[in-house]
Amino acid sequence: MGTAYDQVPPAERVEELLAVRGPLPVVAAGDPVLRRGAEPFDGQLEPALLARFVEALRVTMRAAPGVGLAAPQVGVGLRIAVIEDPAPVPEEVRLARGRVPQPFRVLVNPSYEPAGAGRAAFFEGCLSVPGYQAVVARHAEVRLRGQDEHGRPLDEVFTGWPARIVQHETDHLDGTLYLDRAEPRSLSSHQAVVERWSQPTPERAARALGFELP
Repeated sequence: MGTAYDQVPPAERVEELLAVRGPLPVVAAGDPVLRRGAEPFDGQLEPALLARFVEALRVTMRAAPGVGLAAPQVGVGLRIAVIEDPAPVPEEVRLARGRVPQPFRVLVNPSYEPAGAGRAAFFEGCLSVPGYQAVVARHAEVRLRGQDEHGRPLDEVFTGWPARIVQHETDHLDGTLYLDRAEPRSLSSHQAVVERWSQPTPERAARALGFELP
């Protein structure tokens, strides 16, 4: 059985969400909306409503806080996501993870493909799976195609942590959660990650928990 708003038109669903002030409620794993491929955006939201929805996604992402948020995570099955990462991390983390600041971006109908053979594995979390993190091996460099919120084409190569963010958020639009790609033995509570596995890389966690890295 689906959720009550499965058959509600996207514009109507967005209007319902925006009727309440403040950050939008984030849908948790187990809701079918997170497991269905989102519908390509093709003007289902008129420009003013789209702009309001994008702003609500930004407010929600920042309040969480997170570095990305996809429309299905607030119950809207459209291929829209936002990303932003101020990257307030120590230098050793920046170097190990390739985590550099990313300005606020809107991704509409994004898709990605690897832009090289390299892969990198790090702990990753998700606003829709609160309280846990797991190690995910992802492409170290990807080519992202799509549009921005104004319909302008996007064709850009992302590397390092920004590549991880755009893969994570685009996966959401395909009905994929990071846990689907994670190393099961690495699954850890957020507290355990902070207390035990906060090193720049997950090598120590791999040895202690018994999993392999690429």
